[in-house]
Amino acid sequence: MTPFLFLRHGQSTANRDGVIAGSTDAALTELGEAQAREAAIALAGAGIRRIVSSPQSRALRTAEAVAESLGLPVATDPGLVERHWGAWEGRLVADRPDYFMVPEGGESWEVFRDRAWAACEPILAAGPAPLLIVAHAGIMRVLRSRLGLGFEGKGVANALPMRFTPPETAGLPWRVEPVTKLQPEPASTPAIV
Repeated sequence: MTPFLFLRHGQSTANRDGVIAGSTDAALTELGEAQAREAAIALAGAGIRRIVSSPQSRALRTAEAVAESLGLPVATDPGLVERHWGAWEGRLVADRPDYFMVPEGGESWEVFRDRAWAACEPILAAGPAPLLIVAHAGIMRVLRSRLGLGFEGKGVANALPMRFTPPETAGLPWRVEPVTKLQPEPASTPAIV
């Protein structure tokens, strides 16, 4: 696999309200739209040749903002949809007892991880590169987990472009780092949803 870029969607209404969106569609806020435009500026010199997005509106709208500035189409993949939290969707993130809980009517971490990786693996293997994946905090966790970086509970900030770089020696973990520092989110916005 080759290096690729990842972008979590801009701030959604669920992020703003501190609730779990999961598979529920949540629109971008005005701040989220601005974050998507800032991410497009930050990614302008990255040489992106392909954009694949979750079909959920918060991710797709973010991907479209980047695609519009780069003159590229956006492909969607239903496997990039955020983890389904079942009965916990719409509830406060702060009330969730554990990320690894198995929510009633939803996906366990293992089921979600395997489903999302089954979508990510062929996306990463296909050309052309550089690739940009626009999705959700859960997808970022799956990528980190499967590329040897371990589970990251904090997730990733909204609309902060991240670069994944493969190791020079097989068997070592990948590296992940921000492409650039963008405008920080308001303190009231939770880091994960």
